[in-house]
Amino acid sequence: MNPEWKARYEVAVAAAQKAGQLALGFFDTDLTVEWKHDQSPVTIADRNAEALLRTTLLGTFPQDGFLGEESGDHPGTSGFRWIIDPVDGTRSFVRGIPIWATLVGLEYQGETIAGVAVVPALGQTYRALRGDGAYRNERRIRVSDVAVLKDAMLFYSSVSWFVAAGREKDFLRLASRTQRQRGFGDFYGFVLVAQGSGEVMLEDGVHIWDVAAIKPIVEEAGGRFSDWGGNATIHRSDVIASNGKLHDEVLAILRERA
Repeated sequence: MNPEWKARYEVAVAAAQKAGQLALGFFDTDLTVEWKHDQSPVTIADRNAEALLRTTLLGTFPQDGFLGEESGDHPGTSGFRWIIDPVDGTRSFVRGIPIWATLVGLEYQGETIAGVAVVPALGQTYRALRGDGAYRNERRIRVSDVAVLKDAMLFYSSVSWFVAAGREKDFLRLASRTQRQRGFGDFYGFVLVAQGSGEVMLEDGVHIWDVAAIKPIVEEAGGRFSDWGGNATIHRSDVIASNGKLHDEVLAILRERA
């Protein structure tokens, strides 16, 4: 195991848990919600949690880069970059829905190598380091063995995202060929795939900080992560996570045209 990777991974887990607990202190309270230029919400919980993460991570590894949803991109010189979403699922957070997470992703030379998703309201930490497996708390997790699409569970965030992208017909075509569909949005559908509770998470409208922590968790659990074109990237707004066995079939369906 690369000692530089491991050292950062251990700090990331502890820092994400601490930031998640900080955000939890604001959850289900009378918060003031502000709206950013893209009409996404932000609160003091987002800003304070990100500030804690930035202080902790760059205080420990000052040469690393840092990209935060709230504070922007700050290049480093070490080859490592932290990619942060302090409260992924702010729309749920501000409505008192406990499905939100503090996300910490780590890149090395442009490749994602580690991810942490802390779900404070549920007492769960999803984490993965390349080559070390994926875990929920201390339990190792694996994707499912379902290999037939008609037996699969499909997760998604919001139908409105597919409508906005002009891809609602693609989504509905895929959904019609699966057994069940559930709108577990944001990070949650992805980690459900990683732990084998479903087979496909489909999304369009994400940013890099939404998925940088997610990709290594899905992959270390034995799954596959890509854009709708099949490229293993976190730099597109259209993404798919699957158990791997159904990935190519899903891509083929999304390429169909009525």
